Amino acid sequence: MYKDETLKKYLDEVAAKLPAPGGGSAAAMAAAMGAALISMVVNFTLGKEKYAPFENELKSILEKSEKLREEFLRLVDLDVTAYQSKNLRSTLDVPFMVCRLCFNAMELCEPLVKKGNVNLISDVAVAAVMIEAAFSSAYCNVEINLKSLGEKNFTKSVRKELLHKRKIIRKIRVKTEVRVGKIIRG
Repeated sequence: MYKDETLKKYLDEVAAKLPAPGGGSAAAMAAAMGAALISMVVNFTLGKEKYAPFENELKSILEKSEKLREEFLRLVDLDVTAYQSKNLRSTLDVPFMVCRLCFNAMELCEPLVKKGNVNLISDVAVAAVMIEAAFSSAYCNVEINLKSLGEKNFTKSVRKELLHKRKIIRKIRVKTEVRVGKIIRG
């Protein structure tokens, strides 16, 4: 589907009068962009003598960010497929997974403020902002689908988990932006 298409085609179809791709797919795409930025920062950091003490941790971050990027890209298409299936549970599961994976991606941003190439420090902040935006966007889709599903215990459990994750994601994003801002401004 979109995974192997041009970005222009994807954006044209998001903008078109089509039921999908829509917000859920766009949330996954934003998350993929955030994960890609994390990978870029690490790729520009690895091999630099100044960051040699962090090489093993950076390689681990890169491995995780690349897996996340691939999974988010898969979810871009899976969201479209789920929406087209008219299966309410599938339309809930995809954005729920995006939220959970955004939580994992956000955890990769924090160490890069100190251990990533300082010349790409603003990209760490952009990654954090993109990931938080992706989480919030996917969360909107989770909420609308929970409302339609009408399962009270499940809804309560999902909301509890995601509200907790949202609080942590927001805290990491704010902390990252503050720390990056101090580095940029000196």
